Amino acid sequence: MRWLIRIVVAVIALVAILALVGIVFLPRQIAVSRSVEIEAEPAVVWPLISDLRQFNEWSAWAAIDPAGTTYVFEGPETGVGQTMHWSSEHPNVGSGTQEVVSIDPGRSIETRLDFGEMGRAEAALTVITNGKGSEVVWGFTTDLGMNPIARWFGLMFDTWVGNDYEKGLENLKALAEAQASRSG
Repeated sequence: MRWLIRIVVAVIALVAILALVGIVFLPRQIAVSRSVEIEAEPAVVWPLISDLRQFNEWSAWAAIDPAGTTYVFEGPETGVGQTMHWSSEHPNVGSGTQEVVSIDPGRSIETRLDFGEMGRAEAALTVITNGKGSEVVWGFTTDLGMNPIARWFGLMFDTWVGNDYEKGLENLKALAEAQASRSG
């Protein structure tokens, strides 16, 4: 019986230590950023990133569950207030809302993401003129609060979100460069 009590006490102590480390030492704010060089002028790239209706043309998540994901768009066709709701049974897609909250035409767009119980985040896409082409920077930030489990998972956001951002940016690059070669 003593060995069972020792095991229970050890497990409780381990959980308490992990929770304490999570709250005290792990970051509350998580930021992920990726960029890509595109051989297309910003005028070609901008319409692809500034309209949420174009998002699924290059997003990495759109390819995960194309037949099972539903999308509903609300608000203006472009600009602040444009909103995309998505819903999927696939765990890598899930459900949520993305709303344009700020826009600097031709330069940057900021969105607010709401993943329901999974939390909220902000994302930004910025287009930088780079010679005859463009550099697109895609960033993501979220506040994990005081939840130690979320903070431990936060250590993996750079890989999880970063990999999807890299795929999406490569898709955007291919799409924009194909459009540029057709029009130019």
